[in-house]
Amino acid sequence: MRIDAYNQVAQLYGIQKNLKTQKAQNAAGPRDQVSISQAGRDYQVAKSAVSEASDIREDKVSQLRSMIDAGTYSVEPGDFASKLLEKYNA
Repeated sequence: MRIDAYNQVAQLYGIQKNLKTQKAQNAAGPRDQVSISQAGRDYQVAKSAVSEASDIREDKVSQLRSMIDAGTYSVEPGDFASKLLEKYNA
């Protein structure tokens, strides 16, 4: 067996492998890019504004608290029943 021939074949194979890799890298073309639309940016701004807002409306709570403390807060049974049925049916 001739070792020199084996070395030559191995060298050629290594060169061809490198050439194929270089060609594949050059043929890849431009890289992918991501762009966010104006609607997407607006949505992100709105989402962050909503997440920063409080879930409790302090003005309503203070008004109701003062009415309860003064004894002037009353619930109409018909209104309560209609809201209860509305929630139950939904």
